[in-house]
Amino acid sequence: MFTGIVTDVGRVTAAEMAGDLRARIACGYDPDGIAMGASIACEGICLTVVGKGREAGAGWFEVDISAETLARTNIGAAGWPLGKRINLERALRLGDELGGHIVTGHVDGVAMIEAMAPEGDSLRVSFRAPDALARFIAPKGSVALNGTSLTVNEVEGSRFGVNLIPHTREVTTWGEAKVGDAVNLEIDTLARYVARLAEAG
Repeated sequence: MFTGIVTDVGRVTAAEMAGDLRARIACGYDPDGIAMGASIACEGICLTVVGKGREAGAGWFEVDISAETLARTNIGAAGWPLGKRINLERALRLGDELGGHIVTGHVDGVAMIEAMAPEGDSLRVSFRAPDALARFIAPKGSVALNGTSLTVNEVEGSRFGVNLIPHTREVTTWGEAKVGDAVNLEIDTLARYVARLAEAG
């Protein structure tokens, strides 16, 4: 489990396709504090640590990414390009502050950025969600986008918008976002169960 509160921005330093895709991610985390088999959310995708170490004093960890994950997320068949910066979050521990919302790291689909416009100090970003997921997105509800917990401002059909405050853009990869980007989308777990109960009723 995660909260959607990004705690570091990593950088892809190596990627090799050998069955699954193995990626090495440089990070600010102390590798001594990362357990083998631990879960780390990478761009909102829950991935398992299969290697770790230090290089030139900096920490890194490695993850294996299956073909299913490549197909269902914005990583794509080609994999992450070297140098790509990605949002990171360590798994939630008992007693940690729940600053965002409950996020599983199981990406539901890919949304596309359709528009971006300044709104005061914030940036208003409009997305188009896959039609099958749009019904789970509600105004003032939560979504995780590239691993970031965000509040939905408005919904119109399969289109929805969020506001990004300056702090979010500074401490995540959202400062680099642009129109046309594909974004990992995880809908709110509560919304999923409410919809399921409504169907059953």
